[in-house]
Amino acid sequence: MSNTLFISDLHLADERPEINSLFFRFMDETARAAEALYILGDLFEYWVGDDQIDHDPLARAVVDSLRRVSDGGTSIFFMHGNRDFLIGERFAREAGLTILLDPTLIQLYDQRVLLMHGDTLCTDDIAYQKFRAQTRTNEWKNATLAQPYKARQQLARSIRAQSDSEKNQKPEEIMDVTEATVEEVFRQHHYPVMIHGHTHRPATHRLLVDGHSCERWVLADWHGRGECLAMSNSGLQRIELQI
Repeated sequence: MSNTLFISDLHLADERPEINSLFFRFMDETARAAEALYILGDLFEYWVGDDQIDHDPLARAVVDSLRRVSDGGTSIFFMHGNRDFLIGERFAREAGLTILLDPTLIQLYDQRVLLMHGDTLCTDDIAYQKFRAQTRTNEWKNATLAQPYKARQQLARSIRAQSDSEKNQKPEEIMDVTEATVEEVFRQHHYPVMIHGHTHRPATHRLLVDGHSCERWVLADWHGRGECLAMSNSGLQRIELQI
């Protein structure tokens, strides 16, 4: 039976070799047999520009792995996350994948499916939303990419450290989705199935919006283990991936 896979929040990095190995095994054994693979952001712990492929052996290996699976017949799609939103056209071209806008609505197995990274649903986190708006402008991205590679690496580490520090001071509920925002997104897109990551809180939420029964599937982060969501004609199911 053909199926389509969804993953997010792998946060691949040299400091997490067991997760890196799990990703390569997943690509060779699971993704290769799928009809399509959707990566909904934060594939990498950080991405400082597509020249990272030239400087970072892990980045090169990930690109080559994606390309092998793409060349084997699996369609691969990528959506930016909050850690790797500087991934660009060179990465897409060499990896053999298509970059999607956030959000993207697709038709799959007679279902309308809304794909998101998930960070735009966390509207109670006002400080993060301001930072996100600033860093998504062409002016910010162009100025950042104009810096030397080492300077961009240091900037990424600084932003990551600041983010980790701020998380420790924020209430837990602020870092999860805002229910009113979720309902409005369902409403705007006429009540599709929603799939997203970002929050690191895997769950399947069933809710009633304007009299419509809606489902929101939150993808798992890869920490200690991996997980993908598989969709086929028989529905959606989670597949655990053991290290």
